[in-house]
Amino acid sequence: MLQQQPLDLAFQALSDPGRRAMVERLSLGPASVSELAKPLPMTLSAVVQHLKVLEEAGLVKSRKVGRVRTCSLEIGAIAQLERWVSERRRFWEQQYDQLEAYLAESVPKEGDR
Repeated sequence: MLQQQPLDLAFQALSDPGRRAMVERLSLGPASVSELAKPLPMTLSAVVQHLKVLEEAGLVKSRKVGRVRTCSLEIGAIAQLERWVSERRRFWEQQYDQLEAYLAESVPKEGDR
């Protein structure tokens, strides 16, 4: 079996809307598991399983103090995703700019008809 790369795991983890909602909530600051579960239409145990996927992907870290588990975002992993997306955006913007320039050159001018 092929070992998945960190970006693969991160995108796979973010493919679920519930996990994306958790990441969005954590972007506001740390939260307990019960705080993360409150707005979601799933059981607390399902939330814990989703958090495990996010942790394995390196997007979230958690710590337990007493009986409360608090989760927070792993900013480094989020920054890595952002860099990857930005690089792709730059590439495609260049491609579109080149296409636009080509089309502008190949359209016949008024006097050329």
